[in-house]
Amino acid sequence: MKITPAFVQGELIGLNAKVVKSTNPSYVDIKGTVIDETRNTLIIRHSNEDAVVVKNTSVFHFTTADGTIVEVDGNIITGRPEDRVKKHLKRRW
Repeated sequence: MKITPAFVQGELIGLNAKVVKSTNPSYVDIKGTVIDETRNTLIIRHSNEDAVVVKNTSVFHFTTADGTIVEVDGNIITGRPEDRVKKHLKRRW
């Protein structure tokens, strides 16, 4: 599915996520539920442990409620969640 501004501006907490690419090889293949989000990181519950993944160095696959998988570059979602909702996004994809 193509990324839409509505998806990027939406809530990520509660979605299933998987790290598919990263400059840090230990992040790759971390998958689970997003339990928290900060300006620069996502906290993913992975194998009953919480993994902190840096957004701007990673590419994520998010699974929506209807089963659609969306690939998102972490640079697009970098920023505080409450500010990302207000920000007008330029299409970079």
